[in-house]
Amino acid sequence: MTKYRLISFKTCPWVQRAAIVLREKKVEFEFIHIESGNRPEWFGPISPHGKVPVLRIDDDIALFESNAIAEYLDDTIEPRLHPQDPIARAINRAWTDYLPTFSSVLGAVGSAKTEEALASAREAVAGALARIEKELNGRGNGPYFNGEHFALVDAGYAPFLQRYLLVEELAGDALSRGFPAVRRWAEALVARPTTHTFPPAVFRDLYLGGVRQRGGLIAQRALGA
Repeated sequence: MTKYRLISFKTCPWVQRAAIVLREKKVEFEFIHIESGNRPEWFGPISPHGKVPVLRIDDDIALFESNAIAEYLDDTIEPRLHPQDPIARAINRAWTDYLPTFSSVLGAVGSAKTEEALASAREAVAGALARIEKELNGRGNGPYFNGEHFALVDAGYAPFLQRYLLVEELAGDALSRGFPAVRRWAEALVARPTTHTFPPAVFRDLYLGGVRQRGGLIAQRALGA
């Protein structure tokens, strides 16, 4: 039986993406949590980019970068999460490619240290949410990106939307409610059991602890950071 081990920082959203795909495919795997500031010597040789996740397969193979891991798992283990139709699959991949930009835009809200930076970050988030809202409105009623079928694109966005809802809760901000299709998608993803590596209350404390450490304006107001 193939052995899978997922090398992780506890609250890394890119690791969570890979874990969601493994859980959706009902693959048994082991988490190996390491500390970002104290990485073991064995980590460097298996992670050429110096990042997590890394998926160890039978201790012989080390796959890195969450998108590559997700695509490998979808190519080799049923059920397929990507759409079968080539055009639909290409569109899904194109929206998945937007993830690094989307994650950076969302992360700037929790990290903003001045009123001006926070206002700019919220404006950028509104633009990103509007872009996704338009796409979702053209795709039907959900609950997922492709309708009833949970896909790799959903696994990619789930960790970031989960975190943004927590930041909104922390800030007392309802920006996402102005984008009802995105809000429904986010809530459907958070409600899906495979999204969660930790119980929601445990994850909330872990994630907000990280927000506090970054010392942004929202954390200063809500958490006394």
